[in-house]
Amino acid sequence: MKTPQSLSRRHFLGAAATAAGSLAMPLALHAESGSAAIRGKAEHVISIWLGGGMGQIDTFDPKGKGDSQAKKAGAYYGSIATAVPDVRVCEHLSGLAPLMDRVTAVRTVHHDVIDEHAAATNRMHTGRPVTGTITYPSLGSLITHERGAVSGGAPAYVLIGYPNVTRGPGFLGAQSGYLYLTDTSRGPAGLSRPEGISTDRQSRRERFLSALGSSSGPSDDPRLRDYEAAIEQSLKLSGPEFNRVFQLDREPADLRNRYGGEFGQRCLLSRRLVERGVRFIEVSHNLNFLNGTGWDVHNEGILQQHKLIQELDTAVSTLITDLESKRLLDKTLIVITTEFGRPPEFDGGGGRGHQGSAFTCVLAGGGLKHRGAWGETDELAKNIVANPVGVPDFFATVCAAVGVDYRKSLYDGDRPVPVTDRGHPIEALFA
Repeated sequence: MKTPQSLSRRHFLGAAATAAGSLAMPLALHAESGSAAIRGKAEHVISIWLGGGMGQIDTFDPKGKGDSQAKKAGAYYGSIATAVPDVRVCEHLSGLAPLMDRVTAVRTVHHDVIDEHAAATNRMHTGRPVTGTITYPSLGSLITHERGAVSGGAPAYVLIGYPNVTRGPGFLGAQSGYLYLTDTSRGPAGLSRPEGISTDRQSRRERFLSALGSSSGPSDDPRLRDYEAAIEQSLKLSGPEFNRVFQLDREPADLRNRYGGEFGQRCLLSRRLVERGVRFIEVSHNLNFLNGTGWDVHNEGILQQHKLIQELDTAVSTLITDLESKRLLDKTLIVITTEFGRPPEFDGGGGRGHQGSAFTCVLAGGGLKHRGAWGETDELAKNIVANPVGVPDFFATVCAAVGVDYRKSLYDGDRPVPVTDRGHPIEALFA
C-alpha cells in the first residue's frame, strides 16, 4: 500500500528529475522552442575555402610565439593589434587588421574529424559526417534551394574551383547544383560554344531539342525534370549578356592589381557575380599554392606558409573594401572556412599536424554585428575556454544571416533532414 509519504517522495523525485533534465537541455533548444527564428538581411554569400587546414594559431587566433627548432609549442609568427581592442591577428594579416570591426573570427569551431582531409572537407561543406545511406547537400546547395538566384538572369550557385560531390546538391537534385569554372581568364567551359558551332547551327540545335521535348510529353521522373531544367538554364546563361561578367579586363587596372594574383582575381570575379545576382559563390584557395603543400603545412610546408596568409590577406581585405565602396558589404556575407585547424606543437619536420578540437572560421560583412572575434581558446589555441561553436551552429549562423530558416527540415523522399542538423546561430552577431 502506498502511503502519503511515499507518494509525496515519489512526486518530489519526479519533479527533481524533470528539473535536472531541463537544466541539462542545450540552451539552443530552449531558445528555439520559445522564440522566432533569427533572420538576417544578407542577400549573397561569398564562401572562401582554404583547402588543407588553416592553422588558427598562425592566423586569426594568435598566441605566444613558439620555436619549431626547440619544439616549443606556440605561434609561428608575431601578432599585431586590430581595429577592435583586445583582438589581435597574425602579423601577416596587416591588410585585414584595420578592417576587423567588419569581421568576426569565430575561434571556437570544432568537430571530431582529425586525420582525414576528405571526411573533414565533407563535414565543413555539408555540416554532417559521411554516411552510406544519404548524400547530404552542401551549404551552397541548401541556400540555393531555399533562396534561389537573386536575379533571374543569373545562376544561384557558382563554384570557382574544381567540382566535387561535397560541394553538390545531394538529395536536393540538379536544380540546386552549381555552375563551375577553374580559370578566371575565361568563363565556364560548359557555357562556351565549341569551335565550329556557329550561331545558326546552335539555333538549329535548340529548335530540334525543343521539338524533341514537345514530342515526348512531360515526364513524371523528378530526376529527368531536374536535368531538363538544368539544360534550359544553361542555354539561357550561355549568351553574351551573362558571360560579360567573366570579362575581368572591364575592371580598372589598379583595382585588379590590388586584388593580387589568381586567387585575388577569383575574389574580384565573386564581387562581379554578386552584382549580377548570384546568391552563393564558393572561391577555392587550394588551386595555386605558393608553398607546394598549401594550408596542409606538415614538415617543411610551414616555411612558406606566410605567403599563403599574405595572399589571403591581400585578396580578402580588398574584397571587403571593394564591396563596401559599392554598398554591397552589408548585403554580402563573406565566409572563410577550412577542414580543421593546426595544433600548437610542431611535428618532426618543423610543421604542424591536424586539429579539429578548436579552430577558426571567419565571417565578414553580411549586416552582422561584428566584434572582431567570438569565442575563446586557451593559451595555445588548443582547447575551447568559452562559447564553443559546433559546425551545425556555424552553418545555422550563415543560414540565418541570409534569411534561411535553420530550424526547418528538408526531405529526402519521405525522410526529414534538418537543414543544419539542429544548429543554432551565434545570437550575439544579430543583436
